[in-house]
Amino acid sequence: MAGVRAEDWDERYRAQRQWSSGPNALVAELLGGLLPGDAVDLAAGEGRHALWLAARGWRVTAVDFSDVGLARGRAQPDAGGVTWVTADVSAWDAAASSLDLVLVAYLHLDLPATLAVLDRAVSWLRPGGRLLVLGHDVDNVAHGVGGPQDPAILHSVERLAPVAARLDVDRFEQVRRGTPAGTALDTLLWGRRPAGSAGRPA
Repeated sequence: MAGVRAEDWDERYRAQRQWSSGPNALVAELLGGLLPGDAVDLAAGEGRHALWLAARGWRVTAVDFSDVGLARGRAQPDAGGVTWVTADVSAWDAAASSLDLVLVAYLHLDLPATLAVLDRAVSWLRPGGRLLVLGHDVDNVAHGVGGPQDPAILHSVERLAPVAARLDVDRFEQVRRGTPAGTALDTLLWGRRPAGSAGRPA
């Protein structure tokens, strides 16, 4: 991934746990009522979302370029329900129309790389399959707390519009997230692949 090294994240994960053991509250709200199926958690990190999904009956593949982060997830008691894959999400691929859910939480690349990953992610979905993208909004730098401070790698409704155009969108908006340090601003894209849609755009 451009500008980001697996080795840097390996060191961060070695130093300390980066995330809470439970899922992001909005992720849990949106996915908690879905019937389980086949899912991938891209940029899974320590696997908190993959583990949470697997506990609810999903067949989950967790993909991240930091084997140290994934090792933290693999060490959990219920890790056997997840397939752990060490790979760069910019290069990793799945079979077309093979998944019911793609979760992309807090993956931040430059815009061309982000759109390329998400374009492939839509093609992996079965008709009616769901894509959930959640990440730091570009407005968070000036008006929120925490997260990356490089606007070039942050999300916005405008920036993710080409991906939303390929979906039947349920929610596509800037959302507020409470943290101990204050309110953070995220971008949420939550939608479904339309029935009968082509696997990849021409």
